[in-house]
Amino acid sequence: MNILSLQSHVAYGHVGNSAAVFALQRIGVEVWPIHTVQFSNHTGYATARGRAFDAAHIRDLMQGLRERDVLGKCDGVLSGYVGSAEVGAAILDAVAEVKRANPRALYCCDPVIGDVERGAFVKPEVADFIRARAVPAADIVTPNHFELERITGCAARTLTDALAVIDALRKLGPKTVLVTSLLTDETPADAIDLAVCDNAGRCRLRTPKLPVAAHGAGDAIAALFLAHVLRTGSAAEAMSRAAASIFGILKRTAATGSREMALIEAQDELVNPSTIFRAESL
Repeated sequence: MNILSLQSHVAYGHVGNSAAVFALQRIGVEVWPIHTVQFSNHTGYATARGRAFDAAHIRDLMQGLRERDVLGKCDGVLSGYVGSAEVGAAILDAVAEVKRANPRALYCCDPVIGDVERGAFVKPEVADFIRARAVPAADIVTPNHFELERITGCAARTLTDALAVIDALRKLGPKTVLVTSLLTDETPADAIDLAVCDNAGRCRLRTPKLPVAAHGAGDAIAALFLAHVLRTGSAAEAMSRAAASIFGILKRTAATGSREMALIEAQDELVNPSTIFRAESL
């Protein structure tokens, strides 16, 4: 399996491609990473050095892949952090080219806009681009709760509300929606919910809430979810496998007390999760 991954990269820590690439490789997936930015570390620190790449950089690397005549072998495209609408447009051009070469390829858009704790952390133009262009072009989207509400403009306070909002998001274009951190009035204080909806139905998965807020977990779960969907053909099974792996990694991270995800130390969780969570139909 080959996945083209277009997102951010950091020298220290595990976010963006620095989380997705290793996670995918560890489960036996070949990854073709294209970085939208190269930073020293994620921007949650007081300082971050590096630069964002422009659209020409993305197009140049895609030209190189075209010259290798490999795009027909690409099974899926994954996108994450987008620094500008122009870069986003180059990513969608890459998606379109892959789909021309392999019509069965899936595009998974992780719509990085913000989170409940920090609010929006991308430019308004980027958020607008994601809603108006990236989400409609995607087969799969993997928003967190904040992003689900931001993209649709609707509140998801109860489970009933959340399912209606997910349906509204699916009407924008994507067949499959995975909400990676759903917190409704019905979610216990010591738990985190995930929900997935596609043509096969609606499912929820609940995991214990861990005392850790490691960056990159959303990037890793989106990558794993795409890979497991491609392998199993089941969104519910893919959610179960991806959630189990990320829970195991975050549990190890919490034990170390690190603010960086213990992706390498806990890598066995990617292949053989120590705790299995099963989705329940809604």
